[in-house]
Amino acid sequence: MRLTSLDVFRGITMATMILVNMASLPDDGKKYVWLEHAPWHGWTIADLVFPFFLYIIGVSMAFSLAKYTSGNAPITKQVYWQIARRSLILFGLGLLLNNLVWNYNLTDPKLFANLDKLRIMGVLQRIGIGFFCASIAVLLLPKKKIWILSIGIIVGYWLILSFVPALDNSDGIFSKAGNFGAYIDRLIITPAHLHKGSEYKSDPEGLFGTLPAISSILLGYLTGTWLKVQSVNSRTSTNLLMFGLAAVVIGLLWNGIFPINKKLWTSSFVLFTTGAGLISLAACYELVDVRKHKKWFESFEILGLNAIFIYVASIVLIKLIMVNQIGSGKEAKSIYQWLNSSLFGWAGDLNSSVLFAIATVLLWLGVAYLMYRRSWFLKI
Repeated sequence: MRLTSLDVFRGITMATMILVNMASLPDDGKKYVWLEHAPWHGWTIADLVFPFFLYIIGVSMAFSLAKYTSGNAPITKQVYWQIARRSLILFGLGLLLNNLVWNYNLTDPKLFANLDKLRIMGVLQRIGIGFFCASIAVLLLPKKKIWILSIGIIVGYWLILSFVPALDNSDGIFSKAGNFGAYIDRLIITPAHLHKGSEYKSDPEGLFGTLPAISSILLGYLTGTWLKVQSVNSRTSTNLLMFGLAAVVIGLLWNGIFPINKKLWTSSFVLFTTGAGLISLAACYELVDVRKHKKWFESFEILGLNAIFIYVASIVLIKLIMVNQIGSGKEAKSIYQWLNSSLFGWAGDLNSSVLFAIATVLLWLGVAYLMYRRSWFLKI
C-alpha cells in the first residue's frame, strides 16, 4: 500500500524547503522574516520543514516495514544491515554537503575541508541517526511500547533541559551555550567540529538534540500505523485534523514553560510541529486520497518521489552559486547575486530573492518531472 497523499505532502515540503533556502540567501538583511528561521525561540514556516521531513519518514516506515512488524517476513540480519546502510549513506552525504561542496570553487578547487575543522553533524546526519534508531525501535518493540518510548523521550528531554544546566557555562538553561544539549555536544563532538555559525558553542543539529527528533519520527510511524487500518474517507481526514489541532494546542501551552525552539528541538517543538504535520497530512489526504484531486498535485507528487536526490542537488547548487563569482575585483559578484539582479532586479531588493526562489522551485520541479518521465528514481 502506498499513500499518494504522503508523496504529495513530501513534495510540498521539498518545494517549501527549496523556497526558504533560496529566499534566505541574501546577506544584506533584506528578506521576508517569515521565510527565515526563528533566531532562537519561536517558529516560522522555515522551521516546519525539517520536522515535517522526519514526520513523513515515520509515516512511510509504517508501510515500508509493515511486512516485518506484522510477522509476514522474518527480521533477518540483512534487514538490519539495510537499515544501517541507508543510515550510513545519509550520514556520509551530510558530511560531504557540510565539508566538501562548500569549499569547492571552479577556479580554485578544494576537495576537502580541513579535518581539524570538519563539521560532524547536520540535517542529513540527524535524519540518518534518527532513521536508524526509530527503525530499530519499530522492529523490536510492540506498538504500545513505542508510544511509551515516544512519550518518555519527550518528557525526559524536557526534564533534562529544564533542570540540568551546562556544566561549563552559566548563560541560562535555555540559552545557546548554557543548555545541557550544547554541553553534551561540546563534550562529545568537541567545539571545533560544531556548526561554525554558532561560534563553536553549539550545533543546531547537534547530537543530544537528535534524541527528541527520534520521537518526531516515531510519532509519524504511529500515525502511519493508524492510517493503515482506517477507511479512506473524510472521517479519517477529520480525525487527523483533530489530532493535529490537539497536538498544536498542547505544544503552544507547553511553550509557556518550555519554549518552542527548533535549534534545541524542544519537546514543545516536537508536539507543535507534529500537530502541524498532522493538519497538513489531513489536507493532502482529503484532497488527494478522498476527493481524488490527484491531478492538481501531480507535480508535487513527482517531486516527492525523488526527494533525496532533489535535496542533495539543490544544496549543491546553492553552495556553488554562492561560492563562485562572475567578474573580478570590486565588480565581482557571486553567481547568485548576478543571476538575481539580472533576472529579478526590477522587483526590488525585498522581492527579487523571493522571485528567484520561486524560479528555483520551478527548476527543480522540471528536473523531477524529467526524471519521472525516464523512470529514474534514486533510492538509498
